[in-house]
Amino acid sequence: MNIKRIAAAISCSLMTVVAHAAVLPATQTDSQWFKDSAANVVAKAQVDTKKTAKNVILFVGDGMSISTLTAARILQGQDKADNQGGEENFLSFEQFPHTALVKTYNTNQQTPDSAGTMTAMATGVKTKAGIISISDTSLRGNCLSSKGNELVSLVDLANAKGLSTGIVTTARLTHATPAATYAKTPERDWEGDFNLPAEAVANGCTDIASQLVMRDEANSLTVALGGGRSYFLPTTVKDGENKAGKRKDGKDLTKAWVDNFSKSAYVWDKKGFDAIDAANTDHLLGLFNPSHMEYEADRADDVGGEPSLTEMTAKSLDILKKNDKGYLLIVESGRIDHGHHAGNASRALTDAVELSNAVKAAMDATSSDDTLIMVTADHSHVFTIAGYPKRGNPILGLVHNVDGTLATANDNKPYTTLAYTNGPGAVVGVRDDLTSVDTQDKDFMQQALIPMESETHAGEDISLHARGPGANLVQGVIEQNVIFHIINQAQQLGGTKY
Repeated sequence: MNIKRIAAAISCSLMTVVAHAAVLPATQTDSQWFKDSAANVVAKAQVDTKKTAKNVILFVGDGMSISTLTAARILQGQDKADNQGGEENFLSFEQFPHTALVKTYNTNQQTPDSAGTMTAMATGVKTKAGIISISDTSLRGNCLSSKGNELVSLVDLANAKGLSTGIVTTARLTHATPAATYAKTPERDWEGDFNLPAEAVANGCTDIASQLVMRDEANSLTVALGGGRSYFLPTTVKDGENKAGKRKDGKDLTKAWVDNFSKSAYVWDKKGFDAIDAANTDHLLGLFNPSHMEYEADRADDVGGEPSLTEMTAKSLDILKKNDKGYLLIVESGRIDHGHHAGNASRALTDAVELSNAVKAAMDATSSDDTLIMVTADHSHVFTIAGYPKRGNPILGLVHNVDGTLATANDNKPYTTLAYTNGPGAVVGVRDDLTSVDTQDKDFMQQALIPMESETHAGEDISLHARGPGANLVQGVIEQNVIFHIINQAQQLGGTKY
C-alpha cells in the first residue's frame, strides 16, 4: 500500500469534511482520535483483494469469545512499555480489513461444543455436539450409524490437490478441534484405542490417533504439532519424561509415522524441535506433552521443554512453503478454552495474546498477495467484563472508579472487572472479600455466579477476521460452515462449484 497516496487521501478527506461541514471546529478535526479514524477508513478503501489464494492459514482460538479478545487486547496493551492504558491496543489480527460475526450452534445444541463447531469449519456441514466430521444423521458414540456418513474435510481436499497440509495445536492433537480436520468419528472421546467400546471395534471404527498417523502418504499431514503423546505410545513404552503410553494395542504410532512417510521425523521436546532442519524434513510429528501442552504462562517450567505456539507456527511454515503448489495450515490455541473452564482468566488471556503473536509471525512470513489468513474461534464462554473501572485499570485487577477509589458492590466488598456467569469460582453463601487478594496472580480464580465444577461454553456469536485473497467474502453475520466455503473458493480446492 502506497503510504504517500494514503496520506494525501487522508488530507483530502479532512479538507472535504471541513469544506462541506464547516460546523466542525479545529478542536474536532485536529483531534488524534479524529485523524486516526479517518486514516482507518481511507486505508480500508485502498484494499485491493484478490480472489485466489495459493496458501491458507486458519487460526482458531478455542473458546475465544469477543470478551476474551477485548480483555486480551487490554492485557497485552498494559504489558507494553508505551501503553496508554491498554484499551487503545489492537491484537495483531484485529486490524485485518475484513471481519464477520459467526453463529456457532450445533444441530442439536443451542450452545455448542468444539467437535460440532470445528466440523462445520472443516467440512462445510453443521453436525451434532461430540461428533467429528460425521453428518448429524449419525448417533453420537455409535460406530455403525456413522458408516457412510463420513464427511470430506479441507485437509482431504487440499491433499487431493497436491498441497501440503499442517495442524498445530497447544491441546492434544487428538482433541476435538484439531481432530475434526483429519479424523472421522461419531465420538470425540475415542482419542486412543483404549477409549473404543466393543461396538466400535466390532464395526471397524478406529481411534483418532491412529487416523492421524495411518494415512496414505498422498493424503497425509505434512506437519502435526501439539500434545497428546500418551495416545500414540503403547503402555509398554515410557516417553522422554518417563511417562508411560496409554495404547493397549502395542502400537508405537510415533515409530509408524517415521516408517510410513519419506524424509520424516518425530520430536517430543524443545531441543529436538529446534534441531529440525526444515529443508530436509517433509513430514514432522511433534508431541510435546503426554496430554495437553502447558499454558503459555507455565511453558517455561515444563520438564521436557515445549516450543511456543509462535515457534510451532513458524517452523510449520518453513516446511510447508517448500511446496510450490501451496499449503493449508490450521493452528489452534487450544488452552484458551481450558483456562476459561477453570475460571482462570489470567491463563486464558495469556494464551490469547500468544495466539496474536503467532498470527503476527504468520503475517511476517507470508504475503497478503497470495496467502489468506483467517482468525476465528469455535465458540465463546460465559466470560464477562463488568463494572465501571477507570481507563487503564489493570484488566485482571479490582475495579477502581474514575477518581481512583475502590468500587464496591452492595455487600460493601470489592469486585474484579472480569468474572464468569458460572464455574468453579462461585461461592455458595457469603462472597469472599477480595480487598487483600492479589487478583492479578496467574492462579487467581475469578468469582462466578452459579457454582459448577467447570465453567461452560456460551452461545453467542464469535468473530472472524481475514486478510489476503478471498478475505472480502468475510462480511456480515454468517453460519459457521460458511468458513469452509470461503477457504474452498479462495484456494479452489474443488468439491463444489461457485
